[in-house]
Amino acid sequence: MAQQFSQERLRVRPSSREEAVVAAAEEQFEQTLIRVRGELVGSVAALSHPGGRSDAANYGEVFLRDNVPVMFYLLLKGRYAIVRNFLEVCLELQSSAYQTRGVFPTSFVEEEGKLLADYGQRSIGSITSVDASLWWPVLCWLYVRRSQDWEFGASQRVQRGVQLLLDLVLHPTFEGTPVLFVPDCSFMIDRPMDVWGAPLEIEALLYGCLGSCCQLMELAQRGQSSRLLEQRLVLTRQWKHDLRRYLLKHYWVTSKTLQVLRRRPTEQYGETQGLNEFNVQPQVIPPWLQDWLEDRGGYLIGNMRTGRPDFRFYSLGNTLACLFGLITAPQQRALFRLVLHNRQHLMAQMPMRICHPPLEGDKWREKTGSDPKNWPWSYHNGGHWPSLLWYLGGAILLHEQRHPQADVLLMGQMRAMLEECYWMQLNQLPRQQWAEYFDGPTGTWVGQQARTYQTWTIVGFLLLHHLLRVEQQDVSLLDINRD
Repeated sequence: MAQQFSQERLRVRPSSREEAVVAAAEEQFEQTLIRVRGELVGSVAALSHPGGRSDAANYGEVFLRDNVPVMFYLLLKGRYAIVRNFLEVCLELQSSAYQTRGVFPTSFVEEEGKLLADYGQRSIGSITSVDASLWWPVLCWLYVRRSQDWEFGASQRVQRGVQLLLDLVLHPTFEGTPVLFVPDCSFMIDRPMDVWGAPLEIEALLYGCLGSCCQLMELAQRGQSSRLLEQRLVLTRQWKHDLRRYLLKHYWVTSKTLQVLRRRPTEQYGETQGLNEFNVQPQVIPPWLQDWLEDRGGYLIGNMRTGRPDFRFYSLGNTLACLFGLITAPQQRALFRLVLHNRQHLMAQMPMRICHPPLEGDKWREKTGSDPKNWPWSYHNGGHWPSLLWYLGGAILLHEQRHPQADVLLMGQMRAMLEECYWMQLNQLPRQQWAEYFDGPTGTWVGQQARTYQTWTIVGFLLLHHLLRVEQQDVSLLDINRD
């Protein structure tokens, strides 16, 4: 199969255009960078359309979520000052309000010399972005480690920001589980999609966030020992451990685990409910999973709620689980086999799909509130987002770096698929004006409401190019667990 992919790749490889496409993308990326108080702090969500179209003013703001790949790219390029400026502005804007104390802004913009932050009050539907807050410690730790700016990581303002966030995340609740419960639309899936509760992307991010907070607190502890800091460090480590154990127990599924789940007793209570503590009925397991999982595939499901597990596949949550080391090396290879087996669904013509399968018919109307942006096979309801491919690419390359001798045939197939997907994007994205997302079962149509010249589409391509062509060893930047 690897030889077959290699032959197909040679047929589509546009070698004469690669350098020109990359150079043009780099030039457009430079145009996305903006200044706050005279200093570069990050990128706008999208460039203005060359034809002068300006129908979405907030795309000129600096979104923390959209700037995650931007900050990774800047770190790889050694442009540390911009990353530090971004982290400091976010830290300055960390909420001090009673109910949202510790939350980082979804986005910010400078207007008439003043910083204007959005914590959800200005967004469509007034939704709050939880992932923005969880990403900040991850970006901070990677910046500190890459730039070796240990003083910044151990500084009082950074440590205070970390403690405020942990106070928000680790506060007591009515639930005894280690997951973080969030409302619908509170992360990259930012339109109603029935993802409330403990969605995978948030839990994977929480795992990475807790690990990064531990690394940052250890920096402060080396400089000055504190009993309170030591207690918080122990608590955070334990929470991270409990979260991982919980997710691997309840979210990880294979063909074998599903067969066990189907035969578990229901209606249990008291001490006997350990076998089926969420009272999951066998009828809720969708039949499409049988072919989807094959015999050796595995993945983390989208959500676990009482009697209502969400078996949809969410690309970002699963790839983050690989990057953050949430799932084991054998589980990562099971995930890669699943992606390879379902390539026509997840990669198609514009890699890669954000969620599978999409909600259709009555389910679409009921779960999405008939949101016209989330038609089946569109936007976050089964749409294709080119900005997601670099996360998978990073997971594949990082796995190869960590385990160079493990299942060489499988990893060769994954590497070949990644190469072909890279050429697909190189061929199509410039012609499609670096669109935000793509519609349809094969992902060949530009999204019905997609913005063009989207920053994370451009930067996602540049990141993948850097890891594949410039310096593959730089993938170690994404390993947050490396000291």
